[in-house]
Amino acid sequence: MNNKAYINELMVKARKAQIAIATYNQEQVDALVKVVGKAIYDNAKILAKEAVAETQMGNYKDKVTKNRGKAMVIWNSLKGKNSVDILGPEEGKEGILLIAKPKGVIGAITPTTNPIVTPMCNAMFALKGRNTIIVAPHPRSKNSATHAVNLMNKELKKLGAPDNLIQIVEESDKNIVAELMSAVDVVVATGGMGRVVAAYSSGKPAYGVGVGNVQAIIDRDYDYDEAAKHIIAGRKFDNGIICSGEQSIILPVEKHDEIIEAFVNNDAYYIQDDETVEKFRSTMFIDGKINGKIVGKSVKFIADLAGVVIPTNTKVVILKPTGAGVLDVLCKEKMCPIMIAFTYDKFEEAVEIARKNLLVDGIGHTVSIHSYNKANIEYAGINLPISRLIVNQVSAIGTGGSFNNGFNPSTTLGCGSWGNNSISENFTYTHLINISRIGYFNKDAKVPTTEEIWGE
Repeated sequence: MNNKAYINELMVKARKAQIAIATYNQEQVDALVKVVGKAIYDNAKILAKEAVAETQMGNYKDKVTKNRGKAMVIWNSLKGKNSVDILGPEEGKEGILLIAKPKGVIGAITPTTNPIVTPMCNAMFALKGRNTIIVAPHPRSKNSATHAVNLMNKELKKLGAPDNLIQIVEESDKNIVAELMSAVDVVVATGGMGRVVAAYSSGKPAYGVGVGNVQAIIDRDYDYDEAAKHIIAGRKFDNGIICSGEQSIILPVEKHDEIIEAFVNNDAYYIQDDETVEKFRSTMFIDGKINGKIVGKSVKFIADLAGVVIPTNTKVVILKPTGAGVLDVLCKEKMCPIMIAFTYDKFEEAVEIARKNLLVDGIGHTVSIHSYNKANIEYAGINLPISRLIVNQVSAIGTGGSFNNGFNPSTTLGCGSWGNNSISENFTYTHLINISRIGYFNKDAKVPTTEEIWGE
């Protein structure tokens, strides 16, 4: 069977299932969404084990945490939210009534870095809007992703749901993915920029992500031990493959030794001699591009590859770069437990260092700040080209939404026009719903005079 015929077969099944689910009420829809998340939560351990074994990225413990945590926080954010038929009046608009309708069949391009939670997340969002979904996993994660989809479908079947609400492409090479993207109604692309660009070129409405390169600014007079714990936890999480993981530390120059000591006391290993830094640099980047061998690997694996002996308790390695932005390739995204550290004098300089690094990689994504100073927090938010500024939290875990902040729980983080994305927020179910608006005539509305409109 050729690619076109294969995708057409999936689409026929998806269309039939979508027509059936379109008749579901809110209670029925939410029952479907809940069991999809619960399927991953209940099977978090086996799925984590399979993902690590297949992709050779990340680590088992953190993937278990991620499988369970994402399932909980996403379902918690979705339950009780209206997504079927009449939603209610539009906020701030007189006489406008909102009606939710499905978008149809969703094509989800999912990455090797998140082979379990991304298909789960996209399936939950799709079903919340009464859509069906076809998942195209990265070829290096197809087996674990397929198992996740099968587990979700098993639970849906127990509810008597239509067959084929969630389907998965068996062999998702670039040609089949291109055929899928041209056939579905909406594309959601999470992963490498090649697939994201292809999604936006598909001719269909698309949601994609940008490169992550989170800069972590530490303000003066903050709790440096707390900052170190948060930043290290984020950088080491799942061996650093999370796009929202902290990448660079930007700290006040006069507090350099004190802050670095706080990091060392929390099992970071700081390296500043040029020769050793160069060993890591040449190992991590080849011709300006990240070495695929180190992506998602442990800090010991990378140190051994670089020929550097590090303490056995090391959680992350911190390197001293030659400069910010284009001055050092280490300022780019590093998908492993390695960080770099900069110093600043005035706070404005810290923001400028972050900006320079974002212009190299990660523009539009996220910056982390650890500060008690509201003015400095807002200055960073105003002056940085980012979609998210996460404050006093672990970015790798919190930027994708948590119980302790207001970001949409998601695995797809939009980066706005800076990152060539269509949204500058975390992707969620509302992006997979069409909205019809009923506009009632308001006979009591006050019509302003010409003078009232144009007058001072």
